[in-house]
Amino acid sequence: MLQPKEGQKVPAVTFRTRRDNQWKDVTTDQIFAGKTVIVFALPGAYTPTCSTTHLPRYNELAATFSGLGVDEIVCLSVNDAFVMSEWQKDQDAPNVTFIPDGNGEFTGKMGMLVDKSNLGFGKRSWRYSMLVKDGVVVKQFIEPEKEGDPFEVSDADTMLKYLAPAAKAPEPAVIFTKPGCPHCARAKALLEANGVAYEEVAIGKNVSFSTIRAVSGRGTAPQAFIGGKLIGGADELEAWFAGKPKLAA
Repeated sequence: MLQPKEGQKVPAVTFRTRRDNQWKDVTTDQIFAGKTVIVFALPGAYTPTCSTTHLPRYNELAATFSGLGVDEIVCLSVNDAFVMSEWQKDQDAPNVTFIPDGNGEFTGKMGMLVDKSNLGFGKRSWRYSMLVKDGVVVKQFIEPEKEGDPFEVSDADTMLKYLAPAAKAPEPAVIFTKPGCPHCARAKALLEANGVAYEEVAIGKNVSFSTIRAVSGRGTAPQAFIGGKLIGGADELEAWFAGKPKLAA
């Protein structure tokens, strides 16, 4: 039975990490002392739920968490430093700190180390999240002990509801751009100035104006979508943020 550690200090551990192709030891004191930190732990880098949902949503909501007093968001997995470093590059998640618990020492002391030998994984972390203040676990969300890889309570939105029940999560945004386009640069600046985390899809090898036309009905860049709605180009985006919603026709 996996037991929460609420009210207890996190284990004292030194993590072996890779930064700029060099070994760097990082201690739990360096991560947690004097700070408010969200940790989400997962079974493995590059695995489906971890890569497509768990990690991206924490990265997406980082600015919202920061506004609520969170100093850092940590992704922890029982993987070696090289794997976590490469996964970080692959995921493009600059708002999250990746910590490799290669020997499972931290995870074991947290009581979250489980046997996934049936998948060829060996010992891995059970999926959970926690809010840690100055090294003390304030709240922990542990996934139910079911077969497979349950993902019901350790997600970013559950943590957000705990921290601020009335808070509204920002709507997802994506912008189609063309390299070197000044209007695209202006549109991205507008998104950033208004604190909107967005995914950029640039015209290139696998994306063309035909792609933009297929999803937006328009053959020009930029084209911005917020909350699943087409806002349009830079001028329309500016009007949207000015409080005069003018969705593209």
